[in-house]
Amino acid sequence: MTDGREILDALLGALDAWAEPHEPHPSLAPDAARLAEAMGEFTARLTAPTDGEEDGIYPFGHPRYAGQMLKPPHPVAWAAYAAAMRLNPNNHALDGGPATGRMEKEVVADLAAMFGFPADALGHLTGGGTVANLEALFVARELAREAGQTPRLGVSAEAHYTHARMAHVLGVEVVTLPADDAGRLDLDALADALREESLSVVVLTAGTTGLGAVDPIAEALPLCREHGVRVHVDAAYGGFFCLLAGSAEVEGFPAADFRAIAEADSVVVDPHKHGLQPYGCGAVLFRDPAVGRFYRHDSPYTYFTSDALHLGEISLECSRPGAAAAALWLTLRALPLRADEGLGPILAATLRAARRLADRLADSESVRVLRPPTLDIVGYFPAAGSLSSIDAASAAVFGRGMAEPDPVYLSLFRVDADRFPEPIARDAPHARILRSVLMKPEHEAWADRLAERISGLAAGV
Repeated sequence: MTDGREILDALLGALDAWAEPHEPHPSLAPDAARLAEAMGEFTARLTAPTDGEEDGIYPFGHPRYAGQMLKPPHPVAWAAYAAAMRLNPNNHALDGGPATGRMEKEVVADLAAMFGFPADALGHLTGGGTVANLEALFVARELAREAGQTPRLGVSAEAHYTHARMAHVLGVEVVTLPADDAGRLDLDALADALREESLSVVVLTAGTTGLGAVDPIAEALPLCREHGVRVHVDAAYGGFFCLLAGSAEVEGFPAADFRAIAEADSVVVDPHKHGLQPYGCGAVLFRDPAVGRFYRHDSPYTYFTSDALHLGEISLECSRPGAAAAALWLTLRALPLRADEGLGPILAATLRAARRLADRLADSESVRVLRPPTLDIVGYFPAAGSLSSIDAASAAVFGRGMAEPDPVYLSLFRVDADRFPEPIARDAPHARILRSVLMKPEHEAWADRLAERISGLAAGV
């Protein structure tokens, strides 16, 4: 039973057998002709451009889509989500989602164990990494204020842009730290900032969304500890690669940095990325459960049905879909968080796919690879003598790649001039390069074909 429709039918059949039958109110029935017309337009908009607009959806599920970090959820996940949506539980309070609330607590414990956090770590699911990071920075701000400090955030220039946005929302000052040529936080710059900038929290990234760089967490974390500075790890993209950190060492894979996440104060991860879930499903975890005091609040009509902790009591969000917890719960029971089975082999395949694509492109005369991939994101550019030429050629390949009869879907990424190797002429402050996120295990079998197609496109510009 691997097809999502088959799984969904089985789940809905079990729910229908459980529920007491009743007649739906006639006001809920739409006009049949109007519904048919709307459904026709709906499917057309999802599958093809209409009226000259750029509608239609790219084939995210197919390995020829090697652009952004987009893919369909696993059939188990979408079936569980759809089945739970029949009931539409709300995981704010336990009376809104008694079963899915328990499922959420269980999957949060699973994620905490994956990162090596203590069994009593505090956490919950969120709508995504943005809200998860907001909550982690909110707690860091409150701790700084409690200690009589001015909240100041240190974050790499290559970190996700959400940190500066959320710091603005929270009124927290940001100190932007430079990254090295590989896109990792510069340790010397961090050491200087820890001595001179009175930082209260440092964000370390486990998998940048640009090129998948992993900050030197194993070395940066002790530096922060020496200065009494809190450490938050943004593992929204790369967090599930922790599953590979305990297996045999793979050349170039930063296993020690992933293992070091266990010593961080907080971490976020997005199951809607490598966790195979639908949007939106993020998670935030705190090593010290005592930080739950900063969430403390009351409500005149919730939190009465149980003396146990309600998830809304430790979340900035109120209404949250219980279906997200149900989907993740069933997925992790079917595909456990293990290196040797479940999610581990899936991640290993994406890692091999990226390395295969990079190796093949490195053999091409028309393409150059910017850096060997750390995770499953590859950055590369058409061979050219100047940044302006690279920028124009990358844009041309990006556009032409989606043309028939053999489309390939790529993405663009802006890179500063000093990140390019010599002797490329730096006639612009930055240039766009091409970028492929190979987060589907099927990409492993398609790496050679993708490389051939990309090389051919680059040779023709």
